[in-house]
Amino acid sequence: MNAAVPRLPAIAAPIEGDPLRDPALYLNRELSQLDFNFRVLAQAMDEQTPLLERLRFLCISCTNLDEFFEIRAATVRHAMDFGLPAAADGMSPATVLNRIHERAAQLVEAQYRCWNEALRPRLAEAGVRVLGRESWNARQTRWLRAYFRNEIMPVLSPLGLDPSHPFPKILNKSLNIVVVLKGKDAFGRAGHMAIVRAPRSLPRIIHLPQRVSGGEHDFVLLSSVLSAFADEMFPGMEVKGAYQFRVTRNSELVVDEAEVENLALALRDELVGRGYNPAVRLEIAKDCPKGIVRTLLKNFALPDNAMYLIDGSVNLSRVIQVYDLADRPDLKYPPYTPRNLRGMDDMFETVADGDVLMHHPFDAFTYRTGKDSAIVDALILAARNGKDVTVVVELRARFDEDANLGVADRLQEAGVQVVYGVVGFKTHGKMLLIVRRENRKLRRYVHLGTGNYHSGTARAYTDLGLLTADADIGNDVHMLFQQLSGLAPSTKLKRLLQSPFTLHAGLLKKIEREARLARAGKPGRIIAKINALNEAQVIRALYAASMAGVRIDLIVRGACTLRPGVPGISENIRVRSIIGRFLEHSRVYWFGNDGNPELYCASADWLERNLLHRVETCFPILDRELAARVYREALQNYLDDNLNAWELDACGEYHKLAPGEGQAPHSGQAYLLAKLC
Repeated sequence: MNAAVPRLPAIAAPIEGDPLRDPALYLNRELSQLDFNFRVLAQAMDEQTPLLERLRFLCISCTNLDEFFEIRAATVRHAMDFGLPAAADGMSPATVLNRIHERAAQLVEAQYRCWNEALRPRLAEAGVRVLGRESWNARQTRWLRAYFRNEIMPVLSPLGLDPSHPFPKILNKSLNIVVVLKGKDAFGRAGHMAIVRAPRSLPRIIHLPQRVSGGEHDFVLLSSVLSAFADEMFPGMEVKGAYQFRVTRNSELVVDEAEVENLALALRDELVGRGYNPAVRLEIAKDCPKGIVRTLLKNFALPDNAMYLIDGSVNLSRVIQVYDLADRPDLKYPPYTPRNLRGMDDMFETVADGDVLMHHPFDAFTYRTGKDSAIVDALILAARNGKDVTVVVELRARFDEDANLGVADRLQEAGVQVVYGVVGFKTHGKMLLIVRRENRKLRRYVHLGTGNYHSGTARAYTDLGLLTADADIGNDVHMLFQQLSGLAPSTKLKRLLQSPFTLHAGLLKKIEREARLARAGKPGRIIAKINALNEAQVIRALYAASMAGVRIDLIVRGACTLRPGVPGISENIRVRSIIGRFLEHSRVYWFGNDGNPELYCASADWLERNLLHRVETCFPILDRELAARVYREALQNYLDDNLNAWELDACGEYHKLAPGEGQAPHSGQAYLLAKLC
């Protein structure tokens, strides 16, 4: 499970006079991100996790790895191609790519071992069978052959490779079969090799009828069917072999926002070609002949360290459909019913009386955006009822660009004023402002959150949201919207911290304050819960605070480039990662402040991009009771977790925690389910 990292070297001579810049003090972000997926995969191997949930965790680790190559590995390859400098860890991009290949190959091998040796057999024992070709009986084979002829073959267009049929364009992450042939076709052309592309319209999982298979939950992968009946596509020729492959491409959209007149139109153009960007990874069946592998690598302009041999289906993530198709609640987590704020007699009256805190998904958040979003419908209705409605739509939301363009179109058609944020700065803050006239006065009501207004995350992510009528916060949010929708200058906010202007500097100032208190003999204390950490100045400030005696606990779900526990440097810093039923997504910063603690929630992780190159919001929880609740539920609760927590050591390795002798087991997420639902 743990990365093969060399033992931590001694701190070298000061770099540019600052020993805290030593590369030995920094872990590599990409490798740290890969390690997160090992922790996700561990959930799939945990026999205490319900069986279909284990399958879900396996598929999550696969889709995470896809996105890693599409974005992170692609970024490193870009850095290598253009000679960009190394990050704080000092590793060159070429070295990072080699390490990525080594570590990702270990992850891929572990994923398929989990599927082939653990989950697939256990699922079959439980009555949920994903049948491979070798296990089809005669009746199943007949039915599948007929299904292939009637439902699949009519939409296939096999392409024989010859001088008049060059290698086709292969869509990002699409399922393909390379077929080796012997013989001649109808025109007397000698067959050597053909490519069969599986259209996206075909289901990747085929549910066998119970009358045919005998089991209620029997499934077959499309990839198995294509390989098994390849001979049907090449009559008169001998199929010598059929091998699955899949190519992953760079999926970053490159739009020079300063050079385009219409960002929405430019993004639409980029989305058309995204699926055919340069390749970054080739997955291919492990028994594919070396000559074909070389041909594919050459065609996609990929080096050897971008190839991964697969022991099974190359699109293993598609097995997630079994989770939904198999009606087996006994193999899933027990259902829960989140609390619903709609039960309030008057939400505005309630918020006017005092701030309201929501902890998702334990508190319902049904007003999230998406294809069938209630909040979008409500905004459209408000506009049609004569209300002035302005919406900032982030078009650069990764992999949601097309959906967000559709939302923007719907809103504009209804008369909503739609703006796309600020050129060069992705808008990542999550805020809602409603201005109401009450008793001849205007009053602002605000929602601020740590998570997206996205329907797909409503029941899967932990997030925090604040509903408030606080005048200062309302005025701050109003000014932020003016910045985004117009050309308002940067103004000093009273309560909120904002990227790219005050959040980074504010964090450094608060960290230094704790260090100053510790140097004065007072207790310095910092606790933060974030998704990722790599911003070098923040890390150096944390190191300096640790050296001053500040106790620091960091709950970092994913990538963390800080090394905790280094003697004399970070021995007062602990880093843990929580992996459980829900994706930990809330961001909370807590500073002891000499007995007068400050607690903030935010949309921003402690990443360079969030603190310096995005529009982010960071808001205080001013109500003392609510602040104490956030501290208990989102911080101390997870610091007490000894069932779903992993701790990072100075060598960059994560270790799963377990209850100590005499210590009661504690799961932070299970505690919240029991307490709040």
